[in-house]
Amino acid sequence: MYTFDTIVAPATASGTASINIIRISGKDAVNIGEKIFTPKIAKNRLSQNPRKLIYGHIVHNEKIIDEVMACYMNAPHTFTCEDVVEINCHGGKKSVEEIISIILTSGARLAENGEFTKRAFLNGRIDLSQAESVIDIINAKSSKAFENAQKQLQGKLSKRIFDIDNTLKKSLAQITVAIDFPEEDVPEVTRQELTGDLDYCVENLQKLEKTYKDGKIISDGINIAIIGRPNVGKSSLLNELLEENRAIVTDIAGTTRDIIQESLSINGLCVNLVDTAGIRDTSDVVEKIGVERSISSIENADIILLMLDNSTEISNDDINLIEKLQQKQYIVLINKSDLDSKLNINHIPDFIDKNNIMNISAEKKEGIEQLKEKIYSMAITYEDENTNSVMLTNSRHYALIQNTISSLKDAKTAILNDVELDIVETDYKDALQYLGEITGESVSESLLDTIFSQFCIGK
Repeated sequence: MYTFDTIVAPATASGTASINIIRISGKDAVNIGEKIFTPKIAKNRLSQNPRKLIYGHIVHNEKIIDEVMACYMNAPHTFTCEDVVEINCHGGKKSVEEIISIILTSGARLAENGEFTKRAFLNGRIDLSQAESVIDIINAKSSKAFENAQKQLQGKLSKRIFDIDNTLKKSLAQITVAIDFPEEDVPEVTRQELTGDLDYCVENLQKLEKTYKDGKIISDGINIAIIGRPNVGKSSLLNELLEENRAIVTDIAGTTRDIIQESLSINGLCVNLVDTAGIRDTSDVVEKIGVERSISSIENADIILLMLDNSTEISNDDINLIEKLQQKQYIVLINKSDLDSKLNINHIPDFIDKNNIMNISAEKKEGIEQLKEKIYSMAITYEDENTNSVMLTNSRHYALIQNTISSLKDAKTAILNDVELDIVETDYKDALQYLGEITGESVSESLLDTIFSQFCIGK
């Protein structure tokens, strides 16, 4: 059973900063705040001035600990729906440690990971999917990931789930009536309504299910490996995509002897780039290690950019690399397109999609923007013009939606085959259980502990 005692934790990251914020939440928050905080103007007590930032000092045993600004926010209009006191103290580790130590001796306890957000959920301010989106906002690697997490925090995923949930509960009520009054046949129209509602729910759940692949890409980013023979322009391309001189570029083959990893944003999507060592047969021990790492990076890449040199004929090394593109997402880049062409495109194996071949000149900065657009369109295949649309990014939600769809399909099959309604009822209850684990309507305490343990201590 959860105990709603008073908790405290730093709400800002540790380390040197201009200010740190300490958050107290619970029934004794304002009492503890007034016990340790002395306002500069005596009448400005925290309890008498809710939602105002008040200047004063943290005092302990008649000793000034720090000069701070404090604010009392009264329940239920706070993040946790409890009384909350926030103390803005000087940045640095020592000030926070001293003040939290005093708060702990004054009756609070140190918050557990994610306990503030957990209380917001338990007190009904947000549902479980909204609570989980908080950590997605904190961990967002790109503007698209941040935007999608904000939509989930606003309840746009919850709204779609609750709509389906309500439809199923209405149908379950009809089934329960039919079971409780077996002497009355279920009208045929009711069975049609049941299957119609099931179709509606499955269709909408499948739409959500389809967003997961792109949702994970938006959340985690996409890994791209730039591969090719030595001196085809891989490092030049990396520098142009990053718009900075990150990699050394020379005319000497084998300059890049290890992989270089950098990230950039393309249309709000986080792209993790890997510039690899030129792949060729070599007797150089160090270069050989780089080549091995380059080959390994191909296996871990979501998209491969294979660079060919327009100014030379296709070599056996090029063909060997092209063969590695089978069963992978790829773009073949014919670099140095500003030079006289010696590359015969007809020598490129037939399995290569000609739509995935692009001419660029990394040195002349030609084709770079078109390449970025190609990468984005290849990475993100799901686009919904509805501004209220939201993508699944949470693997737990994805698995639960798949389970729900399976139960609803079983229910429809059973209804169409005139199976006993008590068996159909079980499928409905299973589906509602799965949906409830997304919203938090039906979730175990142990699962809650697991979810919120992934949060930082001050959130």
